[in-house]
Amino acid sequence: MCAGLLLMISAILGMLVYMSHSMFSTGRYLKHLEYEVCYVRNFTDVDDKIIARAKQLGEDPLSLSRRYCEEFHKDMTFLRCLPPSVEPRVSDHMPQIISMIIQILENGCAYIVDGDVYFSVDKSPEYGRLSGRKSEDNRAGERVAVDSRKKNPADFALWKSSKEGETYWDSPWGPGRPGWHIECSAMSAAYLGYSFDIHGGGMDLVFPHHENEIAQSCAACSSSNISYWLHNGFVTIDSEKMSKSLGNFFTIRQVIELYHPLALRLFLIGTHYRSPINYSDLQLESASDRIYYIYQTLQDCVDFLKQQNIELQEKTIPGDILNCINKFQNDFVSAMSNDLHTSDVLAALYDPMRIINDLLNTRKGKKQALRAESIAALEKSIKHVLTILGLMPSSYSEVSISPFLAPCILSFG
Repeated sequence: MCAGLLLMISAILGMLVYMSHSMFSTGRYLKHLEYEVCYVRNFTDVDDKIIARAKQLGEDPLSLSRRYCEEFHKDMTFLRCLPPSVEPRVSDHMPQIISMIIQILENGCAYIVDGDVYFSVDKSPEYGRLSGRKSEDNRAGERVAVDSRKKNPADFALWKSSKEGETYWDSPWGPGRPGWHIECSAMSAAYLGYSFDIHGGGMDLVFPHHENEIAQSCAACSSSNISYWLHNGFVTIDSEKMSKSLGNFFTIRQVIELYHPLALRLFLIGTHYRSPINYSDLQLESASDRIYYIYQTLQDCVDFLKQQNIELQEKTIPGDILNCINKFQNDFVSAMSNDLHTSDVLAALYDPMRIINDLLNTRKGKKQALRAESIAALEKSIKHVLTILGLMPSSYSEVSISPFLAPCILSFG
């Protein structure tokens, strides 16, 4: 196939569990389909909340951002997330951001007020096409108070003039910094162009963030287009969104002090990415037990096959076993190709795992013809799928010793 595929996702600065699990297996699956994937994950390292937090701590905002970015990378390594092809940061892309704002102004879709630059929503006739919101439902950006200087309350800032003591960059409109939305459009255009395949993020970004991205990108370039939007559901606690503001959250680091990182990964992909997923100790314990069962079974396969002398060929695999493998592989492709239904893939593991355990442990299974060949073929098929899901450790034994392993035991080499 070898077609190119371009992805974009924004990373929040913080280690909350409700990270975008829509991208947990997307890259690996697309590469499995032989696409050449360019995956861009950008960091917002300059915004109001970062500046306010840095002021509280008496720290430089960019230094604070760098520290959290490094911690984010550690968490992604624990969870076996593939690194992006490129990882731009707002602070490194001011020329591109300013250039895009100039283009939007020249196209008559923005206006300047006292050093601030606002996007004019009235100049975007299709505004609301992603979220389905009507113009009368729109208000000013949810992160900021209504500014009476705006022509329309729904207009949003492309550039903000600096306040005393804040980090700033020079611009044609005076010292300041970019608004929240423009940075993502500018960085995606810089690395992927104005038209690309997939844009991901949390469902809370549909409006206003992604809606505003579409509007400003189209204002800068009329041919701008994104083929697919992936929006993941929230991790909830007692059906309430997990968030810093509510104080009802756990960090990834806190969770993997109690559960193996691959148990957390299994838990997160055990629900379709668009659906909410309720966090609980019971759910994590269940995922931990399940990951232990999977790897212990596969380790038993390896131990058994070491004692055998077989040359695995398709013609040596019994028909019923081959049918099981083919069904499992077909179910895998069908589920993943249908909007990344990773939960269905995990459910499809049941039959091949059950058959392996029968062949290894039951009296009837031990008497089956071509038993070793059947076990080897099933183990190979399961390993293939687990690898694409990012659930394949360097060795089964590292995660099959105990269902509750400290994260430092697992090697990610």
